[in-house]
Amino acid sequence: MQTDVLQGTLDMLILKALSLETTHGWGIAQHIRRLSRDVLQINHGSLYPALQRLERKGLVSGEWGESENNRRAKFYTLTAAGRRYLGSETQDWQRFSAAVQMVMTSA
Repeated sequence: MQTDVLQGTLDMLILKALSLETTHGWGIAQHIRRLSRDVLQINHGSLYPALQRLERKGLVSGEWGESENNRRAKFYTLTAAGRRYLGSETQDWQRFSAAVQMVMTSA
């Protein structure tokens, strides 16, 4: 089963991926796909605008470089502000998902 990422969670997933390593957009999408065991598929039409938005907000920084296959790519790094924001969003997500779980498992 493959599913689109829920509205509002894409930024958090991108920031989490970048908290583990600096990488380019394709690498972020592959990381999320791999860790979700192919359940979450990030549409590149959503990914790159999200990266631009996160960069404008100062949550990630981007620098042009060369990818593994010798192509020009923009590599993204999580900033200190991005790390703080990720921590806050992670707590909010955990509260939200626990509440949904309680509703779904109620008799």
